[in-house]
Amino acid sequence: MKFKLLFVGLLCAFLFSCSKNEKWMPLFNGKDLSNWTVKIKGHPVGVNFNDTFIAENGVLKVNYDNYDNTFNNTFGHIYYNTPFSNYRFRMDYRFTGEQLSDGAGWATRNSGVMIHCENPNLIGLDQNFPVSIEVQLLGGNGTEDRSTANLCTPGTHVEIGDSLIKEHCISSNAETFHGEQWVHLEIEVRNDSIIKHFVNGKEVMRYHKPQLGGDVDYNNERWKSLEGMPLKEGYISLQSESHPVEFKNIALLILDN
Repeated sequence: MKFKLLFVGLLCAFLFSCSKNEKWMPLFNGKDLSNWTVKIKGHPVGVNFNDTFIAENGVLKVNYDNYDNTFNNTFGHIYYNTPFSNYRFRMDYRFTGEQLSDGAGWATRNSGVMIHCENPNLIGLDQNFPVSIEVQLLGGNGTEDRSTANLCTPGTHVEIGDSLIKEHCISSNAETFHGEQWVHLEIEVRNDSIIKHFVNGKEVMRYHKPQLGGDVDYNNERWKSLEGMPLKEGYISLQSESHPVEFKNIALLILDN
């Protein structure tokens, strides 16, 4: 019995030591948007229209204070400037305030982390969303169940089990988070192999073989010619879709191949 307890104690100490030695890299310095690039529909890359994305008090915010309460389909994304392939990403997020008056119904308390994104410098001026895999973030509306860390696929497909999934959005097994509470999200990305979503430490979704496929709202003929090509790496971006949202503690851990 003593040996068993000693073994368990040593194992816990080893695991704790390993976790402490993990080299997580902060992606957001909490002060400004250094190392991030903004692309908002209808505006050139690098133009942060109406200060949609701001850094304030250690938080990266999707901010609509300078809008006239109308969104006008100005979908936006802010991209970290380095592409990645094998990694673990983590952050905390929450929805705040009220949606802009003309935001789409589906965009209420809706945002996302786009992974394996195309290069923001090559995105069309009026393109809504980058070709990517979206880890969709939803906040509860106070009444209905709305799982978060779902999967959406703008210009892409994935496989779940042995099936190629062509549906645009697939719900995760996550619970619903109402109000303005912070939620912890982690994403594990293994090249073009397996991708996993975690919410507050619990795995809520996994899939594999991310690849190009499906309709794109810009230069669709080009993307159609690449259908089936594996997605092995890409940029990470955060969305603005008409509802204020906040992100903090944004960090990334490079994984071995």
